[in-house]
This record gives sequence, structure tokens and C-alpha cells, in this order.
Amino acid sequence: MQKEVNNKMDERDRLKEEPFGYEFTKSGKTLITYQNRQIMILSEKQTKKFMSQILTADTFGIQLALAKVTKNFKRGNEKQHGKKQYGKK
Repeated sequence: MQKEVNNKMDERDRLKEEPFGYEFTKSGKTLITYQNRQIMILSEKQTKKFMSQILTADTFGIQLALAKVTKNFKRGNEKQHGKKQYGKK
């Protein structure tokens, strides 16, 4: 049953590649990366909640928690560095 639920959540098997990473800082924050690029910083409060989610999770569960906490970041809200936006001043 658990495997069927996992397949529905990750139909394209992208989380198997482990694209997300995280690192805890001394200040109590969490740095989240996607394909080795930093995409988000969790506050101390968010870090405590995240830690409770991944404490007993397997690799897939950790990847899923990271995907959920980033809230589908690749939907147009990411910054585009180094690209000119024509027509905008």
C-alpha cells in the first residue's frame, strides 16, 4: 500500500534521483538546495517542524518533505540571474 501511495506522489520518479538537499546551520536555520543550488532558507521555527518530519523518514520521505516545504518552487517564482528581460526598464 505504501509503495502505491509513493508512486502516485512521484509519478515521474524524480525524487529517486534525490534532487533536494539540506544543511542545518549553527544559527538554527536550514538551507535547502535543488540540484546543488540553494533555493530556500527555512527559519528556526520552520526548521523545527521540518526536523520532526524527517526524523524517522526514509530517503524518499525526506525528499518528499523537501519537495513539500519548497511548495513547488519551479512554477515561475524562481529568480533568473544573468538573463536580460527585454521591454522592461
